[in-house]
Amino acid sequence: MTNSGAIDHVAVAVRSLESAWRLFGEILGGTFMAGGDDDRLKIRTIQIMLPPGVKIELMQPIDESSYLHAFIEKHGEGFHHVTTFFEDLPALVESLDAAGYTTVDNDYSDPGWYESFIRPSEAFGALFQNVQTDHDWTVPHDHITLEDVLAGKVVWDGANTWMRGADD
Repeated sequence: MTNSGAIDHVAVAVRSLESAWRLFGEILGGTFMAGGDDDRLKIRTIQIMLPPGVKIELMQPIDESSYLHAFIEKHGEGFHHVTTFFEDLPALVESLDAAGYTTVDNDYSDPGWYESFIRPSEAFGALFQNVQTDHDWTVPHDHITLEDVLAGKVVWDGANTWMRGADD
């Protein structure tokens, strides 16, 4: 297969981004990269680059009806998923399905962000989010700040972020 999956980030479900930032940003020396609210999923996230180049995504529910709230209530805070990038996601999904692995939530509706998941029950206890994207996720979103994200002022929809009220 021509897909050479590269890990983009490891996601951690937390109750408080502020508390998690203290560890990953202030103590471990992480750099804020991006973040915002996904109003559809009812979550707020921040992505942090840890030295020497490992990215962590912290995810916090912003509503009790969020899937992430239910996840934390059931499993507690901690590892949520790992995101890997592939050049040809449909080919990867076809290969996984042919090998007997069930992929779920296959979504090719956004040409800049194709995604598919392998459930923990089929991936040795880990949730894998497999993605094909044309966006460079190593570049910080300079037009937003950590403080804006923590205050709920930023909307994040796919690769796009904007200040709440600007375009929503």
